[in-house]
Amino acid sequence: MDAAALPDLSTVLLLCAAAAMAGWVDAVSGGGGLLQLPALLLALPDVAAVQVLGTNKLSAVLGTTAATATYSRKAPPDVRTALPMLVAAVIGSAAGAATASSLPEDVFRPVIVALLVVVWVWTLLRPQMGRTQQLRWHGRNRHYVVAAFAGLVIGFYDGLLGPGTGSFLLIVLVAVLGYSFLNASSTAKVVNLGTNLAAIVVFGLTGSVLWVLGLLMGVCNAAGAFVGARMAIRRGSEFVRLVFLSVVGVLILRLGWDLLG
Repeated sequence: MDAAALPDLSTVLLLCAAAAMAGWVDAVSGGGGLLQLPALLLALPDVAAVQVLGTNKLSAVLGTTAATATYSRKAPPDVRTALPMLVAAVIGSAAGAATASSLPEDVFRPVIVALLVVVWVWTLLRPQMGRTQQLRWHGRNRHYVVAAFAGLVIGFYDGLLGPGTGSFLLIVLVAVLGYSFLNASSTAKVVNLGTNLAAIVVFGLTGSVLWVLGLLMGVCNAAGAFVGARMAIRRGSEFVRLVFLSVVGVLILRLGWDLLG
């Protein structure tokens, strides 16, 4: 499909609705790609996969920008932690993408599903986790080294496989570094924004973005992200935790289904 072409109106409207929902989910807990990317793949079966991925990233980056701006006013992200995570995540993502063609996904999927199940059960059984902020090693080198290492590993996963990257960022910030769910979601958005922008540059340079469709979806994604971020700020960490549990549960089912299939 040409970069300036559009599918029929009904398809565009359905994709915009999916983008709005994805923006809401992504702003609250991460995981919006679980809605938006499958919607694109189903709606555009004749479009090259790389164009679908590039269009998905364009829409997502507008939503992440809206979420980051909304959070910054009421629940400011910890930029000092987000920046080393971001730099390491970009490096890890590039390494993961370079490795993707040589390592079979079947090696990693069972490990990822098992890890997600552990995270889901642990979060469910620890209702107090992430309600309040109790930062570990903050202001010390160890805090930022751990953040950077987590960014490197999660970035590698993002480049290699991808689904649930935002949720992995969230759980590391909460369970390992001691952020509340609300502040972790805000900080994770900075990392997501940086990695998405890096991906857009790569996809754009290779002509792998349907710009008009991506921008239309991006406006809807941004609207959903704005609403989601405001709801998260208003309802607090417990709300983010509940959405996180729901999203990770869906991710487990989706990856498990792929594994069995």
